[in-house]
Amino acid sequence: MNEIVISEQNIQNRIYTIRGMQVMLDRDLAELYGVETKVLNQAVKRNSDRFPDDFRLQLNDYETNELVTNCDRLKTLKHSSSNPYVFTEQGVSMLAAVLKSKMVVDESVLTLFGKNPNLAFRIYTQKISRQLKLDIEKYNAQYKNLQVVQLKTSHDRFVIIDDAQLYHIGASLKDLGKKWFAFSKIEDTAVLGEIQKNLAGVGYEV
Repeated sequence: MNEIVISEQNIQNRIYTIRGMQVMLDRDLAELYGVETKVLNQAVKRNSDRFPDDFRLQLNDYETNELVTNCDRLKTLKHSSSNPYVFTEQGVSMLAAVLKSKMVVDESVLTLFGKNPNLAFRIYTQKISRQLKLDIEKYNAQYKNLQVVQLKTSHDRFVIIDDAQLYHIGASLKDLGKKWFAFSKIEDTAVLGEIQKNLAGVGYEV
């Protein structure tokens, strides 16, 4: 069996020695970058050519059980349907590049908002990461026209303009001008009213 050495003295950095390599768990890196573990691994899957076997590896049952046994905070792994992935130093660096590139594109949306300082914008999103919070604080220090609200009940993307026009958007605005996707105007005012009614629970006002 491969021995696992847990760096308890440096546990705040979540570093482990597995198969003789210094690695970090996908869930710890996801927490660090303010995204869900599933989202992180999906980003890796989309860029699989950038993550060879010595960058990212999946733990086997023995290794996972050893982590659970030796680290109380990882006990939830015992009930996971699949073993976690870990990233080596090179993998962590590549992951930072992949996730940072996504964040940089997202900043272009803030740039778009900044060009219209006389308009007020409100974003409803499932998760407000630490990075997003910092970006918004930095943006509002200059423009003060953007509010971000956490909303966990929506899957699709919608835009409401002047509380009167509703659009359904087929992809993230960060892809605007780079990929093909559709903007669909929803003429049914009942749909708009229902969405506004649901948003009222998180502070939306017409």
